[in-house]
Amino acid sequence: MTVLSPPRAATVDRALRDAQRWCAGQVIDDRPALAHAVRVAVTIGEHVPNPAPDLIAAALLHDIPDFAPRTPDIYQVLAVAYGSQVPRIIAALQAEHQALDMPDPPIRVDDRPVLLASTADKIVALTSLLRRAHASGDVTDFLRTRPALLTLLPHFRAFHQAAHPRLPAGMSARLDTALTLLERAATGIPTASKP
Repeated sequence: MTVLSPPRAATVDRALRDAQRWCAGQVIDDRPALAHAVRVAVTIGEHVPNPAPDLIAAALLHDIPDFAPRTPDIYQVLAVAYGSQVPRIIAALQAEHQALDMPDPPIRVDDRPVLLASTADKIVALTSLLRRAHASGDVTDFLRTRPALLTLLPHFRAFHQAAHPRLPAGMSARLDTALTLLERAATGIPTASKP
């Protein structure tokens, strides 16, 4: 049983249908975008007892702004369908993703729903990255071709350190494991500093 197993809250049911529609044909981490969204939602449910339906809905829909048409405003569409909490969490995750392209992205851990969704997203993305690195047959070469990721590893470690006291223990441990494995695999690969 996962947070997506029936019976589901109506909000989660609607979010799953919307995610299926908006993620159709989209790819994240070399897999269908819907698989990523489902994994993020399930990861939250594995570590948070009885998570709020709005949090699971936001996890399912967190990449939708990247896929939805620019008009109408996707956040207005989400607010009408889900109320204010779901688009608020999604907007915070989108801002975090965009900040990763800037020097010294901020680390925010004071908003628990955003923190849980952000941590689950990192666990899923980094675990997928490790799986693909191992499947490539040459982990070092795989990582060498991803300098942006290597440059962000210290940021992700700092995020984990700041988030650790606020996260469920198992969730914190899973993020730590993924980061540790990536850091070990990346040892000795030179990285460029961020602009």
